[in-house]
Amino acid sequence: MSSSLADDLDGTAVSYTATAHPSLALVKYWGKLPGGVNLPATTSIAVTLDQLSSRVTVRAATRDRVTLDGAEAAVERFTPFFDAVRARLESSVRFRVESTNNFPTAAGLASSSSGFAALALACSACASPNRTPLSPSELSKLARVGSGSAARALFGGFTRWSRGAVAAEQLHPAEHWPELRVVVLKMSAAAKGVSSREAMERTRLTSPYFAPWVENNAAPALEAERALAERDLERLGTVARHSYLRMFATMLGADPPVLYWLPASVAAIKRCEQLRGAGVAAFETMDAGPQVKVLTIKDHLEAVLPALAEVSEVFTVCSPGPDAALGGSQESAPK
Repeated sequence: MSSSLADDLDGTAVSYTATAHPSLALVKYWGKLPGGVNLPATTSIAVTLDQLSSRVTVRAATRDRVTLDGAEAAVERFTPFFDAVRARLESSVRFRVESTNNFPTAAGLASSSSGFAALALACSACASPNRTPLSPSELSKLARVGSGSAARALFGGFTRWSRGAVAAEQLHPAEHWPELRVVVLKMSAAAKGVSSREAMERTRLTSPYFAPWVENNAAPALEAERALAERDLERLGTVARHSYLRMFATMLGADPPVLYWLPASVAAIKRCEQLRGAGVAAFETMDAGPQVKVLTIKDHLEAVLPALAEVSEVFTVCSPGPDAALGGSQESAPK
């Protein structure tokens, strides 16, 4: 640590480390209710991804300061979250944060979900080390202030974040569906030109398709819950495909339109269509970015992986992941 960073720390500088995994929405969260802090306009159903992770280390300091993957980050992005932690725990502590991801940051792989979930754990421990830890629901509420989808990333396995809810909840633990796999395809490691937050608000304010998107959310969310309960990949994959495509339709209707797709994204979508036509389970989904994630099952990986590798880079293969937790190590995302 450089002397300038060390100077920000208080005399004790006890560190608190937490690790969390990103939450991939299958039925999408896209749009916020007015009058609240990251309150979802739509119910989302999601899976936590085990091979991707964010690891944060937090120390008490004389001022708030954040480094992300070794680079200084704009602290203003984190201030509402830090203030929420201090208010909830009646603390005046300031936070020195060092955060790393083992996957591209701000590139459409939900790094903010895992990052703020880990921060909620580590900052709450740092702000009040001698009190009973906050419940998962309370931590979910805090994480939501930093990033909406972080409310889900506190929980492993499969989650629901209901319309207007202040916290997410777990539907099933990771062990519910051990055969499920999510193939993560990387089209670009570059940060997005338009942040998810900006794109979401632009869509809400200007797209004529946003209101129908919100109005028609309940049925897909319920269908996804039923498919998850029965471990029915064809039903789940079908509703997940419809959800991401309709989400992007709302973005294309914004003024100006938001388009994250790259030619490689389209090629991967077409390849999944070909695989399904051949009887292979390959159901793609996307978030606010160019990356494509493909839902399949373990027994179909032998057919899915080489076919997808022909059109894009296979970054890693994930299973349903664990809860966010204090402590833990972080490894490179394996292929």
